[in-house]
Amino acid sequence: MPPTLEDIDPLDRLVHEPARLILLTALASCASADFVFLQRVARLTNGNLSAHLSKLSDAGLVTIEKRFIERKPNTLVAITAKGRRAVELHWSRLEQLRAGARGLAIRTMAHSSDGK
Repeated sequence: MPPTLEDIDPLDRLVHEPARLILLTALASCASADFVFLQRVARLTNGNLSAHLSKLSDAGLVTIEKRFIERKPNTLVAITAKGRRAVELHWSRLEQLRAGARGLAIRTMAHSSDGK
């Protein structure tokens, strides 16, 4: 039996924010990514991406390495073990929410067909 909605732990708001969830999900699928790639994936401005990455870095979910490639600045971002666990747990909770909502809909439909 799927968990009820009341049984599911609350979502982590730091991870749940849509842009940060996109960033963490993308980073979880690769060893690292550069700033330009993440900017394209998340469709964020330089400033917005920097702000989100700073929050994730401050929380220990990503590491940020500033370097130069052929004398051009390059920012490399990688997810940490803590970040990987956080995004995996978040997706798991979203799946639990969906299963719980389906169970609620089934119970509600059964209840209404009983005439209650």
